[in-house]
Amino acid sequence: MKVLGVGCPLEWGFQHDASAALLVDGRIVAAVEEERFTRRKKAWGQWPIQSVRYCLEAGGLRAADVDVIAFGFSPASFRRLGKAAFREAAPRRPIKALRRLLRDYRHARKLGDLQGRIVRACGLDPETEVVAVDHHVAHAASSVLFSGFADTAYLTVDGGGEIATATAGEAHGGRFETIAEITRPHSLGLYYQTMTDYLGFEPNDGEYKLMGMAPYGDTTAADVSPVLQFGDGRFTVNRLLCFPRRRLRWAEGRYFGKGMVDLYGPPREGDGLDARHANVAAAVQARLEAAVHHLVDHHLGPSLARCGGRLCFAGGVALNVTLNRRLLERGDVTALYVQPAAGDAGVPLGAAAHVAARRGDVVEPMTHAYYGPEYTDAEIHRALEARKVEHRVLASTDETIRTSADLLAAGQVLAWFQGRVEFGPRALGNRSILGHPGRPGIRDEINAAIKFRERWRPFCPSILAEDAPPILGTEHPTPFMNLSFVVADGWKARIPEVVHVDGSVRPQAVTREANPLYHDLIRAFKERTGVPVLLNTSLNRRGEPMVGSPDDALAMFLESGLERLVMGRYLVLK
Repeated sequence: MKVLGVGCPLEWGFQHDASAALLVDGRIVAAVEEERFTRRKKAWGQWPIQSVRYCLEAGGLRAADVDVIAFGFSPASFRRLGKAAFREAAPRRPIKALRRLLRDYRHARKLGDLQGRIVRACGLDPETEVVAVDHHVAHAASSVLFSGFADTAYLTVDGGGEIATATAGEAHGGRFETIAEITRPHSLGLYYQTMTDYLGFEPNDGEYKLMGMAPYGDTTAADVSPVLQFGDGRFTVNRLLCFPRRRLRWAEGRYFGKGMVDLYGPPREGDGLDARHANVAAAVQARLEAAVHHLVDHHLGPSLARCGGRLCFAGGVALNVTLNRRLLERGDVTALYVQPAAGDAGVPLGAAAHVAARRGDVVEPMTHAYYGPEYTDAEIHRALEARKVEHRVLASTDETIRTSADLLAAGQVLAWFQGRVEFGPRALGNRSILGHPGRPGIRDEINAAIKFRERWRPFCPSILAEDAPPILGTEHPTPFMNLSFVVADGWKARIPEVVHVDGSVRPQAVTREANPLYHDLIRAFKERTGVPVLLNTSLNRRGEPMVGSPDDALAMFLESGLERLVMGRYLVLK
């Protein structure tokens, strides 16, 4: 069966992370975010028109060949969850509850119309069957069905789908049983998003910066319990502080209320790092972790016992790698699978997988994330000629590896452009900036002259999978940079440029099966240095999406402090 998952940015709220994914007989053929083509980060306000076109081309399909189009938002879910929310709220605030219910029904009608418009805009066949999957079911499926786990507990946490903001459940053989749902207005994703805004980062994009700031602070020096409360298997967010009505906000365009400033002082501005804001960040992170642990304790304890401690996690909050480390440290969690595109970009993939599994396809586990466009040497050469960039041809794959490993071993920074574009927010060795993790100052050099980002931000290590256990102190798989671990003491001094202030790393363990070329590069670097690790960060500048095409890479190369780029068989030097 050929199932095309299509992103559905809602015109009245959810307007980001447009993407598309194609499954054929349960196997991922293509998956890509629209931002890779349009160069607008998170594709705000855009439909996945080019993403759909690419998926069809990658599968060698015409629009009429698609059996099912799957969306990860459901009109029926607006109605179902809207009625549930109405029944809960009506005894206390009947008029407000009724207005909200009517709004949900309007949204359901608008969503059905919107999906039809997206089908037509993407050039798909309007006669093709369309299936709308509940947003959080699609999130859960994006993790569960690609984990390889036959039986697993699952958790989804995000800013919000149709109405739900978190679900907990259990899955057996692709069958999903929801145990608990938490619905708006309370959302851990919106709590973290609001605090991201207060701490001076871009909401719905800079949450990982808050997470990176948190280890610099003291969790006991700020109290964020007035913002977020939890108990009895639920959580509540103070709506006077988080996403209040416009007249109660601190300033136009800000997500937090005036009371936030009364509690914690003026919001952070600029790129600096001061103790007051670092302490708030630390408290925000700790409170999020405590709330998620509470959900797991209350709803998933028996499920984890029945499923051998296996847990699948998705939704935007699942991109919080420090939280994921805390989950792995629980005594009742033995294996954690987090969808590499855990945010809303992964929803079309999950929706397609859910439809495929329900109709009999066996969904193959997701062992890598290389599902985007790939460019031939001829296409790369045309881009070089078009920009009149001097370059040198590398005669073979062996020469490409030798030349690149020599540069890296000598302490040079190297842009690396190879193979298919990664799906999800992490650079996994195909669109990366690489460096020697033991060379003092290389992190500052990349931050200041190439990435143009905050100096205190950490970078990630790519590690040969066979060498990862003694460095990370675990055998747990970590192919996607969505888990973090504390580095073994003997290695901290050897790879200091990728170790965060709290001694942790967000690693990618690279297998030869997943990425032969990148694995061979790290192995060649190890032969020269004795270190089976490369510093790896995404090939992009601050505020831009990861590069997709050869021309994107050359534009960044020419307009930043990058001096060396290996793109396919070509070495480009300034």
